[in-house]
Amino acid sequence: MESLFGDQDLYPPESGNNFADIILPVPIPRMFTYSIPYSMQPEINLGARVIVQFGKKKVLTGIIGKVHNKPPQAYQAKPILEVLDDTPSVNPLQIRFWVWMAEYYFCHIGEVMHAALPSGLRLSSESKVQLNPNFDRETSKFPLDDREIMILDALNSKPELSYDDCEKVLSIKSIHPILKSLVKKEAILIFEKVQEKYTPKVETRIRLKPEIVENKNALQEIFETLSNKAKQESILLKYLRDVPVLQLPKSNINGLDKATLLEEGDSESSLKTLIKNGVFESFKVVVNRLAEEEPESKPAVLSTSQQSAFEEIKHQFESKQSVLLHGVTGSGKTEIYIQMIREVLDSGSQVLLLLPEIALTTQIVTRLKKVFGSQMGVYHSKYSDNERVEVWNGVISGRFSFVVGVRSSIFLPFDSLGLIIVDEEHESSYKQFDPAPRFQARDSAIMLAYFHQARTLLGSATPSFESYFNASQGKFGYVELTHRFGDASMPHFHLADMAADKRKNLLKLDTTRILRERIQDALAKQEQVLIFQNRRGYSPYIQCEDCGWTGQCVQCDVSLTYHQFSEELRCHYCGYKEKTPSSCPACGSTQLTTMGMGTERIEESLSLLFPEARIGRMDLDTTRNKHGYQRLLDEFGSGNLDILVGTQMITKGLDFGRVTVVGIWDGDRILNFPDFRAGERAFQQITQVAGRAGRREVQGQVIVQTRDPDTQIYAQVIKGDYLEFFNHEIHDRKKFYYPPFVKLVKITTRHADYKVAEKAALNLHHGMAEIPIKKIVLGPEKGIIARIKNQYQFESLVKLDRSGNTPVIFKEYLWKITEELKSRPEFRSVRFVVDVDPS
Repeated sequence: MESLFGDQDLYPPESGNNFADIILPVPIPRMFTYSIPYSMQPEINLGARVIVQFGKKKVLTGIIGKVHNKPPQAYQAKPILEVLDDTPSVNPLQIRFWVWMAEYYFCHIGEVMHAALPSGLRLSSESKVQLNPNFDRETSKFPLDDREIMILDALNSKPELSYDDCEKVLSIKSIHPILKSLVKKEAILIFEKVQEKYTPKVETRIRLKPEIVENKNALQEIFETLSNKAKQESILLKYLRDVPVLQLPKSNINGLDKATLLEEGDSESSLKTLIKNGVFESFKVVVNRLAEEEPESKPAVLSTSQQSAFEEIKHQFESKQSVLLHGVTGSGKTEIYIQMIREVLDSGSQVLLLLPEIALTTQIVTRLKKVFGSQMGVYHSKYSDNERVEVWNGVISGRFSFVVGVRSSIFLPFDSLGLIIVDEEHESSYKQFDPAPRFQARDSAIMLAYFHQARTLLGSATPSFESYFNASQGKFGYVELTHRFGDASMPHFHLADMAADKRKNLLKLDTTRILRERIQDALAKQEQVLIFQNRRGYSPYIQCEDCGWTGQCVQCDVSLTYHQFSEELRCHYCGYKEKTPSSCPACGSTQLTTMGMGTERIEESLSLLFPEARIGRMDLDTTRNKHGYQRLLDEFGSGNLDILVGTQMITKGLDFGRVTVVGIWDGDRILNFPDFRAGERAFQQITQVAGRAGRREVQGQVIVQTRDPDTQIYAQVIKGDYLEFFNHEIHDRKKFYYPPFVKLVKITTRHADYKVAEKAALNLHHGMAEIPIKKIVLGPEKGIIARIKNQYQFESLVKLDRSGNTPVIFKEYLWKITEELKSRPEFRSVRFVVDVDPS
């Protein structure tokens, strides 16, 4: 069969398994069948990566999902072009997990594969241009213009060019019309060149020539030769200082990294001269991007209450697959995790510790590295593609038997998991919103553990209602820690009435008197302060005082957020940004004022109120680069910052001994959100951020600024009575049919035309209403934000009875309904986004 890679030898009919079903990273509802060339059959393994041709020109990396001897009925099977792996990159348990995730979260297995596989393990194909060997410029019947001739001349001196190369040759941006013309004139061929994305890290090292090390007098002679060549002598002395060849000749074998040898400002040209003169030799080695570290300490001795909880967890695991560890903030859950991890690793099994936020990994990883050293890998999105591939391969090879990571780490190629720990299991960060699969990492981890016959430990000071309900029903085990580690006292709460302070003229820059006093006291004692506001940027929006104009996103139905530092108005949904206007675009007035408070504006207000304080800010804007989190946490941890202002990333698991004051800038903002989980989230966020205060001997102070201090939830948070709060909320959940009593599925209908989106959503609603199962279908309603990225949105919410096969039956019908709608010409470009268990 002819392909992009030329002829492939096909299989003889009697050869056995001649076909493979390949998982492709595209949103299609099934695997595609390819033929296995006879010569490749010994290389074919389940889970191995292969190159296949998809469509006429596209080349994709696929995963072998199944091997069999049944040719496809609907199409002629194309051959596999190449097998990339000697050892499979994916194991059968992972494929089983992918299939479950695709079915449960209503997406395609190719979308799961795309999310699971690090991009460094996927091939990239780049379009290239080459001369058509059958083209003769002299005899061609097609005339060529000057720019086409320039491209052909460039191809005469270089066998192939990329599109970027062609643009540089002609110094223009749009090369496509010219290349299209050359293809039509049969002068060039366009093909896909496939390249592996992952590249090992190669280090250049320097060592003395072996004969010099072996000859004791040789070094003395070299120094005599270099007596008047100070720069070369300096390099030789530096090498001998760092590599003890005189005492340990074998140390010369590994030599010294070239960059290290020259880091003190020595001349590279002097090094080249020494290599040229036969003193040094240069060689290359493949090195790990992830540093090797030895353990520095043993796990801490558990307190009496920690040891009791540890033993109870092990006892519960004898009869329960999952256990909920409900421990107050600062109770020392991490030390219990460490003991659990150590026991499982000693038994020969693997461990995965899930964290909700990259910010958390920077602090907890330091603690864990001291105990587990290089046995532990770290996996999150701030790592480069190549670093993530090395962690992936490290799990396969056994280098990492313990991994700490965010939600994407559930996709790593574990083959013998013994324990999964989900820390801060209540966190909404575990939910993937876009793109598909829209999975909940906590729930998926429980299923992954089931496939491995492993155990799951869920830890939180404020458990999710789903987990606490499952524990109360006996589905999960339950262990409680009610005291802080080291007998540290729980923080003292103050409800600061903003409305009362405003009436008394005590409100300054949106800070109440008590918050200012507590911050001033902490600064005087050289203690530290955390300020929480769940909105980044300077101000939610800018408004004209004269005509009421506000900046609106051109692609979404939201106001633009003002960022003072960059002098920009930004959309936090699609990324659109524009310069802040100096005057009102509507009426020309210069009376533009900022409305509301973001973290950037709070930072500015605090710097005016406390000019002597060193203030830092932790939000998405200040932590975009790879080491942004670590830099801020290091500064705060070492005492170089007095006040840290942050969004919800500062609420999670951070442990700083000198933090005695926590300020919640706007408690009402957390509560007043149109979502049935608003109360649950408010209780969790306030309790969690309060838990950062007073984690040592000094009692912490928590100031919640509010305009309605009589709200019941504040009283429940202050008492720390989770059970009372749960019982109150769960009554309403049951009464109005919300989780955990029903299963929710949200379907969003999107289209660029408002009327088409609305009509499709109504048709979808009528189709779902007729599904013969126990359910409630709400909507369709315009989305809370009616338009995002120029797509209008309508939302339908379905409440499904949890008993029997109801959810499975619903999904089967929903597939048919959406496919039938998309088959109609008017709805062909409509998108139906299905979110199972929306957060």
